[in-house]
Amino acid sequence: MEDKEEMVRKGYDQIAEKYQTIRLEFDNSKELDEFIRLLPEKAKVLDVGCGTGVPVATLLADSGFDVIGVDFSGNMLKLARRNVPNAKFYKKDMNKLDFEDDSFDGLTAFYSIIHVPREKHLSLFRSFHRILKTGGIMLICLGSDEWEATDDYYGVEMFWSHYDPRRSLQLVENAGFRIIFQDILVRGKEKHYWIIARNKK
Repeated sequence: MEDKEEMVRKGYDQIAEKYQTIRLEFDNSKELDEFIRLLPEKAKVLDVGCGTGVPVATLLADSGFDVIGVDFSGNMLKLARRNVPNAKFYKKDMNKLDFEDDSFDGLTAFYSIIHVPREKHLSLFRSFHRILKTGGIMLICLGSDEWEATDDYYGVEMFWSHYDPRRSLQLVENAGFRIIFQDILVRGKEKHYWIIARNKK
């Protein structure tokens, strides 16, 4: 599956500028506002698959949080550092997060987990559980149905992989989270499965 993940990285490197514009069509302010409401003041937040930093890292940083974004696309990160100078960004594979245990009060993953091979999702959620503090809040976006495919995406080859919501919910709970909210929502004319959960330890 490494070739699929490399396909995703190369694809986003090529369409970084275009994707920045596309993301502005997805209004996730309601989900982000709820996430922010659940966080402590001056929380340390990790944005996983941060892309260009717009709009998620931007809103979190502007809300007074200590924001760290990670992505494996160098071109995405160049834009993120320019767009959100009051946050820190690092080039990392989300499947190999090397942060210490209990590092973050909150974690977001918008439209990024859907590109990770689904057999890796449980280990990914377990790593989120490890680096989040007890009671930490997670807001993630997953696929709205069971699907795995490679297809054209704005002129580049792209890969998607996800389970149906029932299975995804089960994996999140098995990784050590208590569900606060979960639903299939339409944003930017696309359906995704959203979860807000609290970390249990």
